[in-house]
Amino acid sequence: MIRILTGAVIAAALVVTSVQAQQKTVRVVGTIVGVDGPTIVVKPRGKGDEQRVVLTDKVGVFGVIPATIADIKPGAFIGVGAMPQADGSQKALRVMIFAEVQRGTGEGHRPWSRPGSTMTNATVDTTVAGVDGQVLRVTYKGGEQRIIIGPDSTINAYVVGDRSELKPGANIAINAAEVKADGSLSASRVNVGRGNVIPD
Repeated sequence: MIRILTGAVIAAALVVTSVQAQQKTVRVVGTIVGVDGPTIVVKPRGKGDEQRVVLTDKVGVFGVIPATIADIKPGAFIGVGAMPQADGSQKALRVMIFAEVQRGTGEGHRPWSRPGSTMTNATVDTTVAGVDGQVLRVTYKGGEQRIIIGPDSTINAYVVGDRSELKPGANIAINAAEVKADGSLSASRVNVGRGNVIPD
């Protein structure tokens, strides 16, 4: 019996360890300063040492391009970083229009990285002009939000890119680089700014 229980405890510990390992990710945001085979060397924006990130064989590369309110149409899947308002609406700080192949990515409503802010990844249901800007009704599994996009909101869009864009001088953002057991970093998706766009 003891041997069986010990085995169960070890198995449970392995599952917990596996889950923790899967959850250990970091953001890498900066400029590529070198490429060494499957590895890119990134100089972080601001302070910090250069980071080496190994790209997976099937890494997804998405360009980030400027967009406008006219590009946000019913049926589009978007990500909105916003500040909650007193009336329950969300005032957009940044809007990302996802490429169709990214539909469903991170769907839902949750806290964002900026203090007091929210992130909503959802499908646009309706869009109408309002006093404070364009008003969107967006829906996701289990809920909906009313989003206000004002003239000061940043609007960009993802487009499918390719690995050739990952070269020195490119501004990139990796939202979830996996931290390996030896401390090295690996990424299966990279966002790269096109033109004057700097992804964050």
